[in-house]
Amino acid sequence: MILIAVVFAVLQLAGITGRDTPDTKNYLSYALSLRGESKHEAAALTIDYACAGRASIARRNQAVHAVHFHRGSPTRKVMAECRRDEWRGVSARLAAGETAGHTVPFMPSRFMRIFEVRPGYPVLLVPFITVFGVTWGLWASSVVVAAAGGVLVFLVLRTLRASTGAALTGQALFYVLPCGTTAMRPMTEGLLLTLTLAALWGCALVLQGRARAGTWLVGAALAVLFTVKHAQALFLGLTLAGACAVLLLRRRRWDGPLRTLGVVAGGGAVATVLLARALRYPSESESLQDLLTGHFARPDRARPWSEFLHLETAFWVEWLRRQFWQPLFPAVLLAAGWGALRRRPAFAGFLLAAAGTGVLNQAAHPDINIWGDRLIVLLWLLPVVGLPLLLDEVVRPGARALDGLLPGPSRRDAGVAR
Repeated sequence: MILIAVVFAVLQLAGITGRDTPDTKNYLSYALSLRGESKHEAAALTIDYACAGRASIARRNQAVHAVHFHRGSPTRKVMAECRRDEWRGVSARLAAGETAGHTVPFMPSRFMRIFEVRPGYPVLLVPFITVFGVTWGLWASSVVVAAAGGVLVFLVLRTLRASTGAALTGQALFYVLPCGTTAMRPMTEGLLLTLTLAALWGCALVLQGRARAGTWLVGAALAVLFTVKHAQALFLGLTLAGACAVLLLRRRRWDGPLRTLGVVAGGGAVATVLLARALRYPSESESLQDLLTGHFARPDRARPWSEFLHLETAFWVEWLRRQFWQPLFPAVLLAAGWGALRRRPAFAGFLLAAAGTGVLNQAAHPDINIWGDRLIVLLWLLPVVGLPLLLDEVVRPGARALDGLLPGPSRRDAGVAR
């Protein structure tokens, strides 16, 4: 397990810069502010990092361009243009008095407010950028988060008593599938993946009779998720509570560790809503206006919900068309779902619930142009965990592990629950 994580980390040296997205600037400036930098200093360090990544990509692209490869390096020109463009907007907003909050005003204040309520990831960055500097600190933090995600996949599968080979396969799949690529991007999605896997590990522990430890782990994961992206805490709490309800209905019993887990998950979802309201976090209507106005670059829409529903329908029609055109992802999802249901039917409900939060996250932001399907990346947790279970079903068909809370009351259920 450690060897696979180390190999993954070493391979990530292939790209130290150029992994950032526009969101990275907001999180990095937030972290620099928490470290004590002034707005101007935070802006300078953040802009230099973003522009260095842009220049690195331009240099690599030119080096392999069939016509322009012989030209001089574009690094200096790209850096100069990038700095000029970034500072133009930031300087104007700072001069206009947009200095509140922790983030540098790269965008209108209404948009920046969305990132102000996500302190979890910037807090994680602070020790890394303090010790290693901005460039290497962001890279190292991404490696740690991504490596931890793979290790958690291993722990989930071993808790479910999958073979060591299957568990190592799951860890490797996390690294080589879009989960690993997205987790290495300096933004919140990697942390969302890791915390969601921590909650899944808690569910697996509950099913294997370690109810107290598993329930505490799920509750802690939801609490930390609230600080990273409270919408994900809401989605995960709701879906896990729903999975518990389905299992309890099938067992026709309303007591035991599953009920406790469902109360914790559902309570986490309710607490997320109440706390977000109390802290005056941006509402769903504000998020909707952000989507429909291009980050508040245009006037607010008078009928946002009707436009949203129209866009939602069009998005999923186009998304499905693209999946049917290249059906690898749907095929992998079906195989993984079958493997999980065949091998661990009780846990499969929790796995589908956690992976389904990716669909909910994407449905809340039906923008087909967002990079790399990062909003729906949580759906890849289904093949990451489900395919190794399918492998175990093929390799060891007669070696099913004890699944203590399978639907349907029995003495075996009660014994394992105790």
